[in-house]
Amino acid sequence: MMSRSRLIVAPLSVAVALGIALGTAGCSSTVSMTPAKGANDPACAAVTSRLPATVDGQPRRWTDAQATGAWGSPASVLLTCGLDAPGPSTLVCQTVDGVDWLMDDSEAPKYRFTTFGRTPAVQVYLDYDVVSGRDVLSALSSAVQQLPTDGRSCIARPSS
Repeated sequence: MMSRSRLIVAPLSVAVALGIALGTAGCSSTVSMTPAKGANDPACAAVTSRLPATVDGQPRRWTDAQATGAWGSPASVLLTCGLDAPGPSTLVCQTVDGVDWLMDDSEAPKYRFTTFGRTPAVQVYLDYDVVSGRDVLSALSSAVQQLPTDGRSCIARPSS
């Protein structure tokens, strides 16, 4: 079983790039992002071609990296497709509109949500001071549902 620290360290470089993009997105019309190593997967093209024009009231922005999306000015929501699917985790796992997500709140109020049970994985990095995680994930669910499932799903669901 993969430890929580190992699971979080793996996408750390993506998170750092996303954090930089969140901090600088207001300075230009295009949001600078780094593509995931699997960004050229055709499943990611199916996702990005279906991304909505707005999420939780934030308008979509152009990005300079394949299989990415950004919303808000400055960018308050960043999406990256093409990550390795996460393994077992101690992170909270929740289902929003048919998609399972691992939630990492270690940088609160900025949260990282990573799909669970879908390959390749999608990661959404958002600022809870600006948007609602549930509203953002709900807006993205129809696009993310295009990803193939691998048979895994959340087993411990938070009560709500």
